[in-house]
Amino acid sequence: MPPEVAYLLGVIATLAALVLIAAWLVAGQVVRRRTPEPPSTPADFDLPFEHVTFTARDGVRLAGRLTGEPGRPRPVVVFCAGLFGSMDGDTALVPWFFDAGFDVLQFDWRGHGASDGQRVTLGVREADDLLGALDFLQARGVSRIGLIGFSMGGSVALRVAARDQRVACVAADGPFTHIAHAIEGGLHERLGLRLRPLVWLALRLAEFRLGGLRLADASPLPAAGAISPRPVLLIHGADDPFVPPADQAALYAACVEPKTLWVVAGAGHREAHKRDPEAYRVRVIGFFRGCLLGGSA
Repeated sequence: MPPEVAYLLGVIATLAALVLIAAWLVAGQVVRRRTPEPPSTPADFDLPFEHVTFTARDGVRLAGRLTGEPGRPRPVVVFCAGLFGSMDGDTALVPWFFDAGFDVLQFDWRGHGASDGQRVTLGVREADDLLGALDFLQARGVSRIGLIGFSMGGSVALRVAARDQRVACVAADGPFTHIAHAIEGGLHERLGLRLRPLVWLALRLAEFRLGGLRLADASPLPAAGAISPRPVLLIHGADDPFVPPADQAALYAACVEPKTLWVVAGAGHREAHKRDPEAYRVRVIGFFRGCLLGGSA
């Protein structure tokens, strides 16, 4: 073999090995357990709550908090946190719901916060976690339930609402449509590079790490139409790097009336409530009042 060819093959083999190593590391990052966010409980806002535990449909122990006063039955809005976050990250929004007449159930996904589990499945098996939360509320006698999901939590909420009639309505803030697009967007934001082949390989390796789980099943697109006739509210930032405009439009098109799409100009991923907190409160609380209390904002 000519030296030039041998050298070229060596370079190609080295580059391939580096790509494989990088993809393996990315795969490990996206499925590993994360450190919880800084503690924040309803007590920080002088709200009554209790610590609760329940099990996912596949037996994983989950930890949560139920904000509300005992003996005062009210509709419950379930908060579905984002990927790599914990229930603490969304606690600042709880007072809006409590003051509007709702109790709030927050909980940590498997592999997050105070819940058990060492692996994150990017929304696939997290559906079992949310179904476990609904089972817990049903056992408590709760009959009026709405979901609000953030980022990955929004995608899970849409999928679960499509299959479970106990959910009266669902709001999804920045839900992923395709997990590959979300990871590509995150890498582009951090590195300034489009790394689609690396992301594809990383997701295949993540599936291998997760025992052959099919991560494409995390997409809410195939199921979204089954939520109707229950209402859906989709919230997106116009400048969201993780959920591009085409994905936002595709998800809205997949939903069936009654549905509402609110795209916030100048907002990135999950930044709608930061860009205009009062407009966010009015729209979101008004949505849940309409479907759980029969009223308006």
